[in-house]
Amino acid sequence: MTLTPEQVIAANKANLETLVGLTTKAFSGIEELIELNLAAAKSAMTDSQEHIHASLSVKDVQELLALQSSLFQPLAEKAVAYNRHLYEIATSTGAHFNGTVEGKVAEAQNAFHSMVDNAAKNAPAGSEAAVAAFKTAVAAGSNALETVQKAVKQATEVAETNYKTLAANALSATSAAATATARKPAAKKR
Repeated sequence: MTLTPEQVIAANKANLETLVGLTTKAFSGIEELIELNLAAAKSAMTDSQEHIHASLSVKDVQELLALQSSLFQPLAEKAVAYNRHLYEIATSTGAHFNGTVEGKVAEAQNAFHSMVDNAAKNAPAGSEAAVAAFKTAVAAGSNALETVQKAVKQATEVAETNYKTLAANALSATSAAATATARKPAAKKR
């Protein structure tokens, strides 16, 4: 099968458009990450300033301990929110890349299958067994690729579920610890 110059130009143009699209999405993901980090830095600075002012107005150790324990819950919530947003940026960008790659793989498979079918139609007489064996091998390879793609998707879904569960558990554990710490100074005052 010989490619015409028009086919080569069209393929190069399509590949360039795909590259530009992926590069644009990558930069978009980086911009989102920078915005997230800037917002987190601003929030951390504001929280630090408020904490310093609150610490300067503390009158005794119990009040300082109560102040410290009151900071755990909001800090944990912000950390979980930051990680969740970071995860969303990464999965969104990754999903775009995966979708593009899957699309290109599907296009390549279709083109390859067309080429095999065309070659089979033009095969010399008596080569039917070889052509059938080749088609079987191609079908087996395609099935193996689909199985791997399904396994990767399932593993990604499991990882996402585990991440969400871990984040929820961490937040509830921190909340429980902050509540317990806040109660200790109050119990000592009595």
